Order: sequence, then structure tokens, then C-alpha cells
Amino acid sequence: TADGKLLIEGAWARPTPEGTSISAGYLKITNRGDKPDTLLGASTPAANSAELHESAVDAEGVMTMRPVENGLEIKPGQTVELKPAGVHIMLLGVKTPLKEGQTVPVTLDFKSAGKVEVPFAVKPIGGAGEHVH
Repeated sequence: TADGKLLIEGAWARPTPEGTSISAGYLKITNRGDKPDTLLGASTPAANSAELHESAVDAEGVMTMRPVENGLEIKPGQTVELKPAGVHIMLLGVKTPLKEGQTVPVTLDFKSAGKVEVPFAVKPIGGAGEHVH
């Protein structure tokens, strides 16, 4: 970020298969400042809307997804990872299919740091050496 307080790494988004217009974006944010900041939301020209969502397993073991209320706080010195089966950015109404190898510009909106544009690499899940359950 412009003030150097937030370190944003490893941003990527899922490709959208034919006939689907939803993708999800993931990244790692480290707060190197001395005050908390909050990721409030995101936007991208590649989709109609981008929303902060959280995947959680309910009491019956069913995976649910819900919007993150009031944003995602990142405390000083903390690293928050947006990842599959956790908090992530849903890209809804993707205008042109996202293909592997592309980069999608996503603007993250932080309470203190303001708007930060981050290039998200389009790659398949598990393609980054992550083990997916």
C-alpha cells in the first residue's frame, strides 16, 4: 500500500468455467503498522460486484457462505489469509470468463489505507501447491 503499512501477497482468483459467472479471490494481508485496519470490501471492473464472504461449517456440518459483516479486521503485526473454505472475495457477475494465466485488477477498500488496487493472478485451485481438502 502507499503508506507501506499493509503487505499484500499471493493474490489469486479462480478461473470461471464456461457458463458460470462467479469466481472467488484469495490473498494474504499483513499489517506492518501500529494501528488496526479493516478490509471493508472490494471491487473490480471484471465483475458486477465483489463481496467479502466467509465460508463456515454450521452445527450440522453443512458448509455455508455469508457476507462478512463490518469488514475484516487486521490487527497490528497480524497476517490474515483469505483462502478457500475461509474468508474470501466473491466476484459476482463476471463479465468475461476468467482464464488461467490472466490477471484481474481488484481494488481492495480498507478503512484506514483506503483503496488499493491489487492484480489477482487467475489460476486453478490447488495450482499454487496448496493442499486442498
